Amino acid sequence: MHVVILGAARHPLRQPFAGGLESLTWALVRGLRTRGIDVTLFAGAGSDPSLGAREITVEPLALSEDARRDVSMPPEPWLREHHAYLQVMLELQGRRDVDVIHNNSLHFLPVALAQACRAPMLTTLHTPPTPWLEPAIALMDQSRSRFVAVSGHTARQWAHVTRAAVVHNGVDTDTWTPGPGGDDLVWVGRVVPEKAPHEAVRIAAASGRRIRIAGPIGDRDYFHDHLEPLLGDRAEYLGHLEVPALRDLVGRSAALVVTPDWDEPYGLVAAESMACGTPVVGYRRGGLAEFVADGCGTLVEPGDVGAAAAAVDEVCAMDRAGCRAHAVAHCSLDTMVDAYVSAYFDLAPAHGVAA
Repeated sequence: MHVVILGAARHPLRQPFAGGLESLTWALVRGLRTRGIDVTLFAGAGSDPSLGAREITVEPLALSEDARRDVSMPPEPWLREHHAYLQVMLELQGRRDVDVIHNNSLHFLPVALAQACRAPMLTTLHTPPTPWLEPAIALMDQSRSRFVAVSGHTARQWAHVTRAAVVHNGVDTDTWTPGPGGDDLVWVGRVVPEKAPHEAVRIAAASGRRIRIAGPIGDRDYFHDHLEPLLGDRAEYLGHLEVPALRDLVGRSAALVVTPDWDEPYGLVAAESMACGTPVVGYRRGGLAEFVADGCGTLVEPGDVGAAAAAVDEVCAMDRAGCRAHAVAHCSLDTMVDAYVSAYFDLAPAHGVAA
């Protein structure tokens, strides 16, 4: 079977990953290839050379001076991304060697042009509905397309425009391995308002523990105004770490704090943490409650710093081997890849390839 995977264009698929979407797509491609699936990947410029990705880039973006003077001229980065996906989809229209197109991007154009391609399309819904993607799905003929969501919560958010199966995200449990634990808390993710790391610092302070924070700064104004003033001896920002360093940090921590200020579609950092044996404490939002099980963590009402802080000691005492076992059984990359392979064969049975 030959599968084309469309990744996100804005960030490369390489360490240190810009976010969970990039990490997940990188792992999915590698996992599919270990099962003998022929994968062609389209991804952002600068992706890991071992993936052999085709760059999603517009070549060339030629605009006349008259076009540039148009008062409706959108920002050029937006225009480049739009036309880059257009070029990819125009190429795929004529391909006869593709069995399934797996749209793992957040862009609306692959969905809008799916019907023009010979191969059927599977789209993973990684986010709540967006104003670009929602109408594209509502208007399309879904007879040759399928949708999966990364959690039951996310599937329900999209239920007004499509029925999506659920394929939970998975983590490579051979990479995210058990650590010894420690005394400090840890927070991992993009440093942006909707991830609210400043809330994690407040929880740590109220619990009497130190906290270490790692991840890319996605909003510098937020970092400078809301997080940086809270840093010091009891709260340390370690920067944007590659996976080995991040795994060691999480594995040497007593618990992971998750503080979403939005409905987290899944919450990959929590699965990675449990794979390291590190339990989870934080807010019950989005898909987190679907896989953070009893004995592996405690989730409280969003914004309740006091309740989260009161739960910290109990969470830190949870059995690390049990957390690891739960992650291997329910949050593994193998489970996710198997589910996607099954979805590919369900979508393209006419090709007669045995799973």
